[in-house]
Amino acid sequence: MRYLTQRYSMPDDRVKATLTDIGTEELAHYEMIGTMIRQCMQGATCAELDQAGLAGYYTMHDHGVFPADPNGVPFTTAYIACTGDPIADLSEDMAAEQKARATYEHLMNMTGNEQILEPLYFLREREVVHFQRFGECLEIIQGIYNGRSSCSCRNARRRRP
Repeated sequence: MRYLTQRYSMPDDRVKATLTDIGTEELAHYEMIGTMIRQCMQGATCAELDQAGLAGYYTMHDHGVFPADPNGVPFTTAYIACTGDPIADLSEDMAAEQKARATYEHLMNMTGNEQILEPLYFLREREVVHFQRFGECLEIIQGIYNGRSSCSCRNARRRRP
């Protein structure tokens, strides 16, 4: 959602297209993660969920897939970062992709289940590609703004005398 939101403030069609493409792909990543969560929970008894620390989750969501962090904190739109400053947003997007890559690696370290590992390998590699694409977008934007650190206000867009 972050990338699909940020695309509107990008001054270059190539960057808008990249944000649209990656944002759409990220929705598919959510579907993959949701499917893996569902597969892991399918058939689990209440006792097994309790032992796994998921009793509270089960109480609220049964075996449904609900977007929450490992501590049970639900997803909120506060996680969707959009400053309107293309340089700041793309820099933050690059950091977000590295955080996602690291999270996938941590999850991979926690399992030997090939049915879980294979999709995690794929997702990790896609985060690396996204990081690279955002780096290319950042170069495009920096070229447009001639290296200025801020480009969000009208005066910042004017050429210096």
